[in-house]
Amino acid sequence: MDHVTMEEAAAQIIDALRQRPAGSPFLIMGPNAHLVTLAQRDSRFLKALNASTFNVPDGISVVLASKLLGPKISSRVPGGELMERLCLEAARHDLTVFFLGGLPGAAAQASLQLQKRYPSLSVVSAYCPPHNFEHDPMELAYIRQLITEATPDLLFVAFGAPKQEIWMHENCLTLPIGAAMSVGAAFDTQAGLRKRAPRWTHRLGMEWLYRLLREPRRLWRRYLIGNTYFIYLVLKQRVLHCRPANSRSLHPSCRM
Repeated sequence: MDHVTMEEAAAQIIDALRQRPAGSPFLIMGPNAHLVTLAQRDSRFLKALNASTFNVPDGISVVLASKLLGPKISSRVPGGELMERLCLEAARHDLTVFFLGGLPGAAAQASLQLQKRYPSLSVVSAYCPPHNFEHDPMELAYIRQLITEATPDLLFVAFGAPKQEIWMHENCLTLPIGAAMSVGAAFDTQAGLRKRAPRWTHRLGMEWLYRLLREPRRLWRRYLIGNTYFIYLVLKQRVLHCRPANSRSLHPSCRM
């Protein structure tokens, strides 16, 4: 996990894009409790997370876990907010962006909303693949063709986890782009197709509860079972860190 604030994450990503060496795209992902638990049982997803250049702290759970395990992370870097900040910086620095994924029509609508907010933003393309596209070789080839023709500096990918991270890891390193970032449902909220959690829930670390109350059938398993498993993993890691390898060796977080 990269220990960065929103300002630091945006600055580092934009700086890397402006220096963009030919043929060396990088990946940006945002682990949270849900993604950490998914990675425990999905080796392809775990490999994708480990291959990411930037892993920003998307969820409050990983911030809290860092306070127990160390080193401490100061604040969240929510993926949707980072995407919008990168669009602002892309407009300032003449960088191009591509919106891929989301609900039907979300990519195009989100790009229009962001261009209204940042008129200098250069969107080279926006495309929503059909359902189950990952099982259609022709559709997969078409997506690669669109990206290859557009050659964006920054590709935003909204397929949902773990599909988006796995697709990025298996495709983006051989595409003519500067970077790719996983953004989950960010297009849908930008387009007004999903309601964004109020900012006060972000400040209190209660965004997950707001979402659970709005969509209990879809999210109860992720938050009630998944978060419980995440707590177990954190406590297990804490115990392993605190167990001395010999009588003179203790993890720094265990020393009093």
